[in-house]
Amino acid sequence: MSLDKSFFSKVYDVVRAIPHGRITTYGLIANYLGSSNSARVVGYAMNSSHRLIDVPAHRVVNRIGLLSGKHHFAGTNLMKELLESEGVRIKNDIVMDFDKLLWNPSKELK
Repeated sequence: MSLDKSFFSKVYDVVRAIPHGRITTYGLIANYLGSSNSARVVGYAMNSSHRLIDVPAHRVVNRIGLLSGKHHFAGTNLMKELLESEGVRIKNDIVMDFDKLLWNPSKELK
């Protein structure tokens, strides 16, 4: 899949819908958008989203809850700090209670 700006816009719309204190994965977003093999492209969209102040990219993690995109945030621990400020517990850069906090757009968005 090419780096389609309209796909990025769709990703950002989904990410804006993630509730405070919840997380989702690159793959769940890709699946919701009908491109189940495009988790990496969702990651590219997240990497490009930091210029947009209204996209809570910190709420998107990898499939095991690892803060895999943390190096794209300003400062060493900003992604972790943002999640912790929402009540998400992080240990060794992995979301604790991952299954409990996981938000699946395919189930939550109509």
